Amino acid sequence: MISLLGFVLAACAALAWYAGSPHCMWSALRGHPRAARVAGSALMLASLMCWINAAGIAAGLCATLASAMLALLAQPWLAMFFGTPAADVTALEKE
Repeated sequence: MISLLGFVLAACAALAWYAGSPHCMWSALRGHPRAARVAGSALMLASLMCWINAAGIAAGLCATLASAMLALLAQPWLAMFFGTPAADVTALEKE
């Protein structure tokens, strides 16, 4: 159960990091990029602690990295399918 919590925390951290990115394609998440990056880092640290508690230090580091990368790779695809219609213009809006 604690490993599921670690995965959920890593997915939330990935979502927060994606919200802090200038390439975020979800208009509802854009707004406070610095706060999103700080929250994502805190959530990733909590995920790391959960994974280390569940699997040990070495396996916990690998599981944290794997779950975070899986969630980070899914973010642009989810935003493309469920995001705003003008998602390709998002990066140009910041300039």
